[in-house]
Amino acid sequence: MNGAFYIGAIGLDAQQRALEVLANNVANVNSTAFKRSTVQFAELVSPLHNADDVAIAQMGPDHLQGVAVAGTPVIWSQGALQQTGHAWDVAINGDGFFELAGPAGRTLLWRGGTLKVNGDGYLATSDGVPLKSLISIPQGASAITIGNDGIVSATTDGAKAEQIGQIDLITVKTPDRLVDTGDGYFEASNDSQLTTVKPGEEGSGFLMQGTLESSNVQLTDEMANVLLAQRAFGANAQIVQAGDQLMSIVNQLRR
Repeated sequence: MNGAFYIGAIGLDAQQRALEVLANNVANVNSTAFKRSTVQFAELVSPLHNADDVAIAQMGPDHLQGVAVAGTPVIWSQGALQQTGHAWDVAINGDGFFELAGPAGRTLLWRGGTLKVNGDGYLATSDGVPLKSLISIPQGASAITIGNDGIVSATTDGAKAEQIGQIDLITVKTPDRLVDTGDGYFEASNDSQLTTVKPGEEGSGFLMQGTLESSNVQLTDEMANVLLAQRAFGANAQIVQAGDQLMSIVNQLRR
């Protein structure tokens, strides 16, 4: 079988996946604390040959050659911090994650955004997922203060603010092992090596109330990468077309 079909098809699949990653980055350019992904390619090995330089395995679906996607790692660089003035907005200036009490006992990690009081009275994300520290907000609280060190205070009925909880941060030694579950949440694997620290300690960042972290997507860079992927996609399509033309010539040969 003509190997050009398989080489071109594998290349088309790789570039299609690259375009999907880039499209997701562009779509989330305005998403709070979104972390863009990149694409890593790997060259597939050529067929094995014996001592007489004869291919042991023919090229086909079970023995592929060409270029494939090896991974789509997340780029963890911090986005720009923008002051909003809203007390329920919070961001991390530096490394670390908020720890959330996800459904079914799952531990979710979050880079910050807009908080609210969920139906159970706990400080939670805008989706209602509570912080792992389970900070209960008093009824009738008129103001909430989140210090740079993670101390949460509440003011009720014009009285003096009282401390109601502490927000700790999670640092991850191997962030590439985190699983993106969507909506800005990440789930840790068994070997993610999580450490709970106070904000500002052990290399972690500080909390900033009234601030949101922007996406780390640079639209101009992403658009340039989209154009490159489209050109590569077209080149692989031409490989498939050339293979088809060669097969057409062979089929038309007459003895």
